[in-house]
Amino acid sequence: MSPSEAGADRTIGSVGALMFCLPACQPIDRGNAMKPDETVCTKMCKKIWKGSRNAMACLFAMAILANVPMPAAAQQFSADLLARKDDTATAMGTLRVSGGKARIDATALPDGFFLLDTAKPAAYFVRPAAHVYMTAMQSSPLTQLFVPVDPDDPCRQWLAMAQLSAPVDPATWHCQRDGEKAVAGRDTDVYRITAPSGLSFTGWVDRARGFPVQIKTADGTVIVADHIRDEPQPAQAFEIPAGLRKFDPQALIRRIQQSDVWVAPPASQ
Repeated sequence: MSPSEAGADRTIGSVGALMFCLPACQPIDRGNAMKPDETVCTKMCKKIWKGSRNAMACLFAMAILANVPMPAAAQQFSADLLARKDDTATAMGTLRVSGGKARIDATALPDGFFLLDTAKPAAYFVRPAAHVYMTAMQSSPLTQLFVPVDPDDPCRQWLAMAQLSAPVDPATWHCQRDGEKAVAGRDTDVYRITAPSGLSFTGWVDRARGFPVQIKTADGTVIVADHIRDEPQPAQAFEIPAGLRKFDPQALIRRIQQSDVWVAPPASQ
């Protein structure tokens, strides 16, 4: 066998042995990132390549795997929502986020909480004590502002959530990126949204979390996600409790209109 043929055989053998190394080098979940288990990977490679002249191939593979971006786990965190205007700070409520879902417990509505799901999209106001839940509609502007977004295209989620509360003409709703700015020591992308009826706002999107950490509304109020805590969130916190019935305001209006207490408004002259 010629030296070149021997080298080729060793290369083929290296590739075959490399296939045994790869499973040990697969990512494991470590907090918010998926990283290779380098200790297991190293031990496996050493075992397989013991006595081999071409152990550098496995080390090369490890180097590649260590630098390949791994799929990130869904972002999970909680925060306090704080509004500031004219040197006055007001607590707006608390926020929980898990992937594309968010929960807002608004201070102004203490008998319930909002559940948001940008994948559907959907926004509900849940009242456990009353055993009902309903579409959020225009219950709170927070459901249109503090929503999980795609950091590469947050405008899409903001528009979808705005359309849940009221019909939106895309021709009158505009969203565009306006540079970058650090907020509380974190890099964010700035987006300016122009909308009718005073619903324009500016959002600062934390790319790492896929979430706006600061919003400035048309009247100058700045609402921030304060004291952000990166921590696991219980799945049930983002679910409608079992046994609740959906309340339909329009159905109630129709029932009232069909009852004896309904008085039709006078016809216009």
